[in-house]
Amino acid sequence: MVVANTVASDWHLWLGFAGAATAIAFSPGAGAIQSMASGLTHGPLRAYWSIVGQELGLMFQLALVAVGLCAVVAHSIAAFTVIKIVGVAYLLYLAVRQWRASSHGLRARVGDSPSHAGLPLLARGFLVNATNPKALVFYLAVVPQFIAPTAPLPSQYVVIGVTFVAVDFVVMGIYAGLSGRLLSAIGARGELIVNRFFASLFATAAVILALVRRSGVA
Repeated sequence: MVVANTVASDWHLWLGFAGAATAIAFSPGAGAIQSMASGLTHGPLRAYWSIVGQELGLMFQLALVAVGLCAVVAHSIAAFTVIKIVGVAYLLYLAVRQWRASSHGLRARVGDSPSHAGLPLLARGFLVNATNPKALVFYLAVVPQFIAPTAPLPSQYVVIGVTFVAVDFVVMGIYAGLSGRLLSAIGARGELIVNRFFASLFATAAVILALVRRSGVA
C-alpha cells in the first residue's frame, strides 16, 4: 500500500494496522498460551513479567524486520530451520516443565515470593516470541503493507512497533487475567488437569511450529 504520508499521520493506514495487530494478538499461539499459563501458575500480576518479556521478544523481531534480517531468514533454509528447531525445543521444554509442575500446587506457587517469578518469567516470555520463525516471516509479509516507501522509514517502524507492542501487551494481560480468575474455582484435581492441559497446549504449539514452512506464511 503506497501512501504519501507516514503511518503516524495517515489515520486510515494506522487504523488498518491496529486492527490487524489486534486480530494477530488475539489469535491463539505460543504467546497466549504462555500468558495464560503464567497467570494460572504465578497469578495475573506476576504474569506481567512474562508479558513484558514477550513484548521485548516482539521488539527484537520487529528490529530484525526493520534492518532486513528477516528477509535473510525467510529466504535461507538453514537460518529458518535453525530458528525453528530452537523454537520447537523451547516450547517442548515449557510443555515438560508445565507437566512436571502439576504436583506442586498452583496456590502454593502463586504464594511464592516475587523473586521466584521475576527474571525467569521475563526470560521465558522473551524466548517464546524471539524464537518463533513463523512470526518473523509473518511480519515480513504483513508489515510492508503498512509502510509508505516515499516517507521516512524509521518513524514508521517506531509507530508500528509501539502500536503492535501496546496492543499485544493489553491482549496478553487479558489472557493472563482471565486465566488467573480460574484459580479460585478449581480444586486439587483441577490444578492437575489445568497444568497438564497447558502442557498439552505447549506441546501442540511445538508440533504446529515444527510443521511451519517458509511458503506457509506469505
